[in-house]
Amino acid sequence: MSETVSFTQMKDGTKADYEMLERLEKPFLALTADRVLEELLRQEHITLEGYPITRLDHGLQSATRAERDGADIDWIVGALLHDIGDGLAPQNHDRLSAEVIRPFVRWDVAWVVEHHGLFQMLYYGHHYGWDRNARDRYRDHPCFESCATFCERWDQSSFDPDYDSETLNHFEPMVREVFGRKAYAADVLREGEVSPLVAA
Repeated sequence: MSETVSFTQMKDGTKADYEMLERLEKPFLALTADRVLEELLRQEHITLEGYPITRLDHGLQSATRAERDGADIDWIVGALLHDIGDGLAPQNHDRLSAEVIRPFVRWDVAWVVEHHGLFQMLYYGHHYGWDRNARDRYRDHPCFESCATFCERWDQSSFDPDYDSETLNHFEPMVREVFGRKAYAADVLREGEVSPLVAA
């Protein structure tokens, strides 16, 4: 029989209960990269509505562009996963995608992924009567230029069915490395530091 807690309300849990839960959760946490990769594989079969590529194609193309620009592993994985939340939360996919990666990448990468949807409106918002410059509310934020560059070089340009993207197998070791990090480690998050996207 599997181990179970002694409570039916969390407030009644004992120290022993929570120590057991922490121990039992470790194998599940260790498989986070597997679940992320499974979601990417699922996106291989989902065409971006109205576009000539799949959701996976878009992520692979964005990540390939990042890598070819000389970006580091955090930016590459951020580019690969920037739309991973699209299937569950199309209206706020940017925020959901950011939460998936936030514990494991630098804070500026998570910020850019979280805000890329708003920044992307520069390219199409006016066609819907929206404020295409809504991103200007973040003009003084230290990550403004990073997000603008991310969108210009890696996101808005990655809908080309003829682009020779790297495969998911190519990026898998990077995904495993990033999600194998200790969650919320200060030396990973590097709060307040803004890193270059493109190699000098």
